[in-house]
Amino acid sequence: MLSRILATQGLTAPLPATEAENLAGRISRATGWQPYQNSLVGSGGVIFFLGRRGKEKRLCLAWEAASSPELLGDFCGERFSAQVGDLHLDMQAGYLDHTNAVGLRKHLAFLRPQLIGMKPTIGTGDRLGLATPAHVRAVRGTGLRPVFAQQSIREMTRTGRTPEEVMDTATFGAFEEGWRDGFGADADHLKTKEDIDATVAAGFTMFTIDPGDHVDNEGETDDIVTLRKKFEALPWPDLETAMEDQCSRCIDKSVRLPDDRVVTLDEESLFRAAVKYGRALAHTAAMYRHVKEKMGDRPFELEMSVDETATPTSVAEHVFVAGELRRLGVEWVSLAPRFVGEFEKGVDYIGDLAAFERTFAQHVAVAQHFGPYKISIHSGSDKFSIYPVAARLAGDLIHLKTAGTSYLEALRAIASIDPGLFREILSFAIERYPEDRASYHVSAKLEKVPRPENVTDDELSGLLDEFDAREALHVTFGSVLTAEGDGKPRFRDRLMEALTANEEVHYETVRAHIERHVRPFAQAS
Repeated sequence: MLSRILATQGLTAPLPATEAENLAGRISRATGWQPYQNSLVGSGGVIFFLGRRGKEKRLCLAWEAASSPELLGDFCGERFSAQVGDLHLDMQAGYLDHTNAVGLRKHLAFLRPQLIGMKPTIGTGDRLGLATPAHVRAVRGTGLRPVFAQQSIREMTRTGRTPEEVMDTATFGAFEEGWRDGFGADADHLKTKEDIDATVAAGFTMFTIDPGDHVDNEGETDDIVTLRKKFEALPWPDLETAMEDQCSRCIDKSVRLPDDRVVTLDEESLFRAAVKYGRALAHTAAMYRHVKEKMGDRPFELEMSVDETATPTSVAEHVFVAGELRRLGVEWVSLAPRFVGEFEKGVDYIGDLAAFERTFAQHVAVAQHFGPYKISIHSGSDKFSIYPVAARLAGDLIHLKTAGTSYLEALRAIASIDPGLFREILSFAIERYPEDRASYHVSAKLEKVPRPENVTDDELSGLLDEFDAREALHVTFGSVLTAEGDGKPRFRDRLMEALTANEEVHYETVRAHIERHVRPFAQAS
């Protein structure tokens, strides 16, 4: 079996479970590195696997001692020899660093980020860089396509991570768990061209443009005189049209949607839609063209997101936005409107479910008419009450984004692994919440968050099911992960070490929670 894998110059198929277990045992006995058996794969005369020895993880390569595979030059690590059965092997164990991640993506095609297109997707942001194996377990066999590398620039800044780190940890996590079906890489909530440059360089393939800073929410309520002045003052050159042409093209023109709804913009409704979203559209078009320039001949996918705005996106506004994106030559795969109701972080939907269902169906109809493209649900973590509705109405035209919920479930794991550390984090989160909540739409009340000294060890994990405690822990993630004390990280290293030492507890906790997100959409697809 080992000789057969080494003899291949192409990529071997996944090993049957019995063979993988047998090979992993032989390698472990001979080298001391216990392979994650799902990671075992051969290519170019080399066996690749992720190995563990005590608390250490390494990318391990093995090849016949008499050979010298060319691909070895793309990897770094400590070399040694081992006798496995009747084979004398040269081996290398390298850190899970950027060089080795790039090497994996170069030589194992299934670890390169891919375009996903119109297939239903779930984005599983990973703020700690440890959760991808759990995400793999949650999506495997569901028919949903995953976006394992997903993080916003805001999250990267708050956690002290780089786009390369986000990409690399997703690569190693997918490799560890043996995911061979491809995944996307979403540079989320990009606001500047510099954000684009950094994420293009790191190898992302999907770019979510967030023009929220350019949305004029007051356009929804301005009096008609103010509205007309704002309309006249829009950046018409950037919108590549003239004010008069915009009016003649849109006023009293009807669009019939697939659900037979007819949407017609009169003068006032055009003014409101254009004033609210006009500058955002100009910004999105400029960002799209910058991505296109930087990517060159590399294919990519684009999403436009206006979810983090003060007022919901009406069906007429959605029609206007989609029509203008098409006119501007923007190609996009998904769009995130601002839905009715409240999409607070880490908790269920707050609002009228009937109103959500009615308006969500309208957004899907617009996406079918102008695309098709997917409707993207941002702040999608833990919105369990709306998933069946969204799955039923959107079908494959759905992209669900989660991120902070995996961090929260890591804290749930910590509550059982190291109650003392969890209490420290909770106490710190209570201190930081008043400041950290400023850039998030949340409504947790500190007076409703139990103090750590008033909760028994057995009750700690239950705090992750309480609205106020969950939100307070959610929005303080950046402060927790970057806090220092006595010149060293106050929580981060202990948190990472505890989760790594007890990774099955961590993985299974996150897997079970993400499966609750996946299940309604998997059934629909």
